[in-house]
This record gives sequence, C-alpha cells and structure tokens, in this order.
Amino acid sequence: MMQTKHLLRALACLSLTSSAAYAAKIELIVDYPYPDVFNQVHADIAKRFTEKFPDYTVKFRAPTPEYEGAAQQALRHAVTRQLADVSYQGLNRQRVFVDRNIAVELTPFINAEKDWDQSGYSPALLSLGQVNGKQVGIGFSLSTPIVYYNMDLLSKVGVKEDALPRTWDEIIAVADKSRQANPGTNGLHYDWEITGNWLWQAMVFSKGGSMLNADETSVTFNDKIGQESIAQMGRMVENGTMQNLRYKDATQLFVTGKMAVLSSSTSRLSGIAEQIGDKFKMVTGYFPVYGEQGKVPAGGNVAMMFTKDPERQKAAWEYIKFATGPEGATIMTKGTGYFPANTLPIDDPAKLKGYYDINPNQYTAVKQMPWLTGWYAFPGENGLKITDVIDDRLQTVFDKSAQPQAALEAMAQDVQNLLK
Repeated sequence: MMQTKHLLRALACLSLTSSAAYAAKIELIVDYPYPDVFNQVHADIAKRFTEKFPDYTVKFRAPTPEYEGAAQQALRHAVTRQLADVSYQGLNRQRVFVDRNIAVELTPFINAEKDWDQSGYSPALLSLGQVNGKQVGIGFSLSTPIVYYNMDLLSKVGVKEDALPRTWDEIIAVADKSRQANPGTNGLHYDWEITGNWLWQAMVFSKGGSMLNADETSVTFNDKIGQESIAQMGRMVENGTMQNLRYKDATQLFVTGKMAVLSSSTSRLSGIAEQIGDKFKMVTGYFPVYGEQGKVPAGGNVAMMFTKDPERQKAAWEYIKFATGPEGATIMTKGTGYFPANTLPIDDPAKLKGYYDINPNQYTAVKQMPWLTGWYAFPGENGLKITDVIDDRLQTVFDKSAQPQAALEAMAQDVQNLLK
C-alpha cells in the first residue's frame, strides 16, 4: 500500500513537471510571402531552430503570394488582433508598420546582445531594416536586379561571357541581332511588373535619380533622369524587341531557349536555372548602372517582430537571430537565388565559402552590393495605392497605348495627387 502511495505521488510529480514543461513552450506564429520560393526554406529553418530551442515551436500561417499581399494581410490582422509574432515583410513595406505603431523596435534587443558587433550584421546591411532612425527589421533574404543571358543565342551575334553589354542600349542592340540570327525567338523581357515598382525604381536609381524630393512632398521621378528612364523603357518595345508579355509567359520563353535576354531579380535564379537544366548555357550579368551616382535598389525581405508580449518577444528574438544568422542564412542562400544579409557564412568553409565559386551566376548580385540603395517606400496612407497607379501607367508604355513621356506625366500627376 505504501509503495502504491509513493508511486502515485511520483506520477503526480511527473505529471506536474510535464505540465510545467509544456506550459513553458511557446508556439511562435510566423507569416511570410512567396511560397514557391520560400516554403522549403522556412520549413528547414524552423526544424533546425526547434532542435536548438526545444522549448519553442513554430507555426506558419498560409503564405501570401507577394509583398503587397503580405502587408495588407498584416494590416488586417492588426485590426482583428491576430498579428503574427514574427512577420517577413518586403524591404519597402516596413514603413507602413512603423507609421501604424505595429513594428517592435529591435534596438533594445540588439543592445542586450554581448557580441553583436561580431554577429555578421554590418551597419550597411542593418540599415536596410531601419525606418526613421528605428531598427524595425533584420535582413533575411536580399536581392538585386540582374540580367539573364542565353549565351547559345547571343554567341551567334558575337557576345562573349567576359564582355557582356553594360548599357540598356547595348542590351537592346544585341537582343535585336539575336532575333535576326535566331528566327522564331524573342529579344528581351524587362520584368517591370515585379512587386513594388522595383524595376521602375531600378531604372531611375541606376541613373542617379529619385522618387520624391527630400521632404517627400513632390514627385521628382519626372525630371530629366525620369524622362530618360521612361524613354529607355519605350525603346525596349519600340521595334518589337520586347513583346507585351506577362512575366510568367516571358520566362517560359526564356527557359525553353526562345528568348535572348531577361532582366529580373536574382531571387528568380534558382527556379530559372532549374527549369533550364542543360538546354542551353545561361549566365547572369550586372544591371546597367550609369555614372558615380548610379545605384540599384536592394530587394528582398526582413524579419520583423510584431508581438508586444515580453515572453513571446524573447522567443521571437531568438527565432529572428537564428533565421537571419549564419545557419539560417546558409539554408536560405542555398535554397534560393537570394544572398544573405549576414556576412559570417560567406567566409565560413562549413557554410558558403566556396559556394559562389561553383555558383558564379549567384555571385553577380553579391558583386553589386557596392551600388545598393534602399527600396523606396512612398509615404502616407496611400503608399500602396501609389504602387498600383505607377504599375497602371507603366503598362501603357509596354502595351504602346501611350507615348512614354505622356505616360510619365500622367504617372507623376497621379502620384502627386495621392501624396496630398
């Protein structure tokens, strides 16, 4: 009888201990965009994270298709009090969460870290997660616009891998020559409709231009640089070098060897290379940059903390550090075409050192880092609407329903009205 009592007491203690351990667990709610690119990456990172931190688990919400959708979903969740603990948001969508006091500033967490300056987060890379002087995001995956070349087609018109064209006029010229030398193929596609007006900004920034003036009250993308930028887009379609195709259709032509040049994000690289296989030789080249003031906007996303609960914040911070740190960055880089926002794995033989030697197409974006600038976020309540109206006006250039300069002036007026 006494033994039974001891056994029952032991089982009761064990039950209490198990309940306490279970209560200590925190299930982090995480959301992210672009499932076709990131599903497996996030699953692998979460698995490794929970192995290292067994008191935490990770639950993913259904991913959104792109950055605009991710931002809109989070804004709806803020209203219904269903915000994720950690949310991956586009670099150009951080601002809206600062303006609405949703984003948690991460500076106190950084300051509490003993060896943060040795953690691989350089000031330049950290700056991509800063809004109005606040550190609200930590870079997860970064990209730059690049140019993809079908060397089987282009070699027939004298283009060599070590002497790729460096300006848009040169690119258009070789794309036209390729069409003539390779009947039944297309010249080029410029992925202008990619999220957040990214390649419109890239064209303007590459020439040293800007979107708005310093106090963000007036449009500046319709100045001389903007006029040349929209004219450059017009020259792409002027003689049929570029057709009015959606990205999906244009990419299908490129990966099947029926298009000479494609300009898009380095984030597309793994998927494009996989679809090409051994059909033809594909190489990547720099996005054209003009003069000392020329820049290219950094694309990609950051990990943001939305939870205001102190205990959940501790777990969320550990997760953010792991996902953006050397281990998470290595998983992300090898699983996508993005490059890491952490410098440590690049020189680590166990992680990425040597990886770029055997994957030179991925290294193109890394080599463009000296020209990186921010992906601009338009201010105010109409920030997302501005993105849409710019897309609408760019469409008229590529479908030739408006002359480039007329489209630019209409775009500028639309945006100016929304700024008010």
